Amino acid sequence: MRLIKILLPTLMLAACSQPTPPANEAAAPSTSPPTTTPTAAEDAPQAGLSPDAVEPSTAATPDTAPPVAGTDSAATPAADASAEAEGGARERITKLLGDAAPYESVFNELQHGVAAGDRAAVAGLMRYPVRVTIGGKNQKVADAAAFQRDYDKIVTPALAKLIAEQKFDTLFVNWQGVMLGQGEVWINGTCLDKECTKSDVKVNNIGQ
Repeated sequence: MRLIKILLPTLMLAACSQPTPPANEAAAPSTSPPTTTPTAAEDAPQAGLSPDAVEPSTAATPDTAPPVAGTDSAATPAADASAEAEGGARERITKLLGDAAPYESVFNELQHGVAAGDRAAVAGLMRYPVRVTIGGKNQKVADAAAFQRDYDKIVTPALAKLIAEQKFDTLFVNWQGVMLGQGEVWINGTCLDKECTKSDVKVNNIGQ
């Protein structure tokens, strides 16, 4: 017991003698890298990455220009179904082509000339060089004399029958002109002045 009383003050003195760290060293230094504030230049978006930027399209745009009236490309009746539903041929011609009277006149003269076998009269209704079908082959006839010479090859009995049975009010009409049958005959007009106040209406395609 006496030994404990002697050692106790010595142990207490040793414990109190341990050095105390300075106040500014109490917290361990941080190992995280310093945080920096980005400059204005660093904060700006990179060129070309804007959500509003759109790459220019390389796809060809469709050609929306209307085709030229009187071309040889054939149309099908289904292509003008809306026009067919709006009324007779006169109304459709007036809406799409202008004055219907010249078209009706050429149509009537063609019927009468074919019915009478009048080669000269039918040849006079053509716009030369006129597109014809002879023996199943398309070709062009240069003038009225050549047309009359090949008349029987062009105006076959089947074509004459088709022309005779066609009714004017049931003609197919579109921007290209007036069509008989399934395209065996086309009648169209060409403008005679800049304003197209007058037009020359003729047959520009005939044959089966």
